[in-house]
Amino acid sequence: MKIIPAIDIIDGKCVRLTKGDYDTKKVYNENPLEVAKQFEAAGIEYLHLVDLDGAKAKHIVNHKVLEQIASKTSLKIDFGGGLKTNEDLHIAFNSGAKQITGGSIAVNDPETFEGWVSKYGSQKIILGADCNHEKIAISGWQEESSKEVVPFIKHYQKKGIQYVICTDIAKDGMLQGPAFDLYKRIINECSNVSKGQSIKLIASGGISALHELPKLEALGCEGVIIGKALYENKISLQELEQFI
Repeated sequence: MKIIPAIDIIDGKCVRLTKGDYDTKKVYNENPLEVAKQFEAAGIEYLHLVDLDGAKAKHIVNHKVLEQIASKTSLKIDFGGGLKTNEDLHIAFNSGAKQITGGSIAVNDPETFEGWVSKYGSQKIILGADCNHEKIAISGWQEESSKEVVPFIKHYQKKGIQYVICTDIAKDGMLQGPAFDLYKRIINECSNVSKGQSIKLIASGGISALHELPKLEALGCEGVIIGKALYENKISLQELEQFI
């Protein structure tokens, strides 16, 4: 299972929110590159980088931060937040993203998103299926759609999507444990929907302790994104070494 620390960016700084609420912003480091280098030094290979300014603005904003981390570390970065146009995607990949995550675009403009999957392939395009009460949330979680998470994922599996990041927003930043039941159901219901492929589900939100990671691995999760638990020292980088 991939261990994927998260860096969320507002005003070029490394921050965390609670339940996606921008009013709960807490700055952890003025220099995201410094944080990324700490991850790299601990043997981490992957990074989930979120442009929260971009999510709000509905276009890429913090691509310079992406470029800096990509050029000065060996981390494999998946980048999301505000990617709405082909130009946004072009900038993200040119700035060093190995993968991008599309969430709102997959709801509001499926034609464009499906075009990205066709053009770049399922290894590079991740479906962001963030949900609140199992309804997909969009626009940096500021809006809730009417789409239910499992049918939403199944639809895009049929379009070729393999990688899915699913955050249960009610759990995010709460340090009360991830949505085990939801992930179990997604993995069970989305197995072999399209072309014999099982979903590669990346769990996100609520990770609070080391003992939760083997449980997610046992469910069949492809990876786990860890944010606040690292920044609040609930889990240390040293403890993660056994999973890397």
